[in-house]
Amino acid sequence: MIQFKNVSFSYAPEHPVVENLSFSIQAGESVGLIGANGAGKSTIMKLMLGLLQGTGEISVGNIPVNRQNLSEIRKKVGFVLQDSDNQMFMPTVYQDMIFGPRNYGLSPEETERRVDKVLSRLGLMELKFRHNHKISGGEKRMAAIATILAMEPEVILMDEPSTALDPVNRRTVINTIRTLPQTKLIASHDLDMILDTCQRVILLSHGNIAADGDTKDILRNQSLLEKHRMELPLCFQRRV
Repeated sequence: MIQFKNVSFSYAPEHPVVENLSFSIQAGESVGLIGANGAGKSTIMKLMLGLLQGTGEISVGNIPVNRQNLSEIRKKVGFVLQDSDNQMFMPTVYQDMIFGPRNYGLSPEETERRVDKVLSRLGLMELKFRHNHKISGGEKRMAAIATILAMEPEVILMDEPSTALDPVNRRTVINTIRTLPQTKLIASHDLDMILDTCQRVILLSHGNIAADGDTKDILRNQSLLEKHRMELPLCFQRRV
């Protein structure tokens, strides 16, 4: 479903953000992308969407990520941004949720069905017609996730999806992610959430892969995490 082959990117030649990176993600996999600040997590997601242009080869569903294919790629890939204010740009939650489906040609009836289905699933029906500037940061975060789910993409990218969420909404997001059939790539410092939602983890360090494997094996490895400026998930710290 997703393939990176010898991908590199830098904002300045002497400071590569991602360097000769290669990995693949199979259809239906849920993969956590972890690493300290500046490791390259957000950059990888932006490269997948063509928001940044690097070198090497990236493909989604056997479609190369290039300028000619960007429209098709963005139909397949939904991206939950780290900052919800950069994602929610319409006056109301409802208008944000219908924007993508309607622009991709869905009927008003099908769009309405998707909106109500997603809001009901997330317990957010009361936000449907709320104005974005009048809802809390946590509510806006949930609404941003709902906006992407209404698109029903084949691949979902999530950049710090649990940021600004209270414990109840955080648990709702975790439970939702676990039931989604799509291929998922989730970048987060919330390692307990990664443990709950991902079967596989890719640990990045300075734009390179430091580890790639079973989530529990990597997140239990205290020396590996500390070497790359991370700590054990809280659930494992209690047992140490």
